[in-house]
Amino acid sequence: MSNVTRKPNGTPPSNSFRLDKTNAKLAGVCGGIANYSNIDPMLVRVGFVVGAFVSLGTAALIYLAIALIAD
Repeated sequence: MSNVTRKPNGTPPSNSFRLDKTNAKLAGVCGGIANYSNIDPMLVRVGFVVGAFVSLGTAALIYLAIALIAD
């Protein structure tokens, strides 16, 4: 048995950032961030939505930039 902490879906956490197309709702950015930081993707999605409203759209631009640059 290995010492690797597994994600809820059974996959090990990633050591590098990649878009997660399997758990994607739009582009896989939130799923990729969740895999990289080993947290629930729904928390990241909620954070982006709240951030988009609070920052008047800056979080949405950051999401778009990550989607275009990553992978």
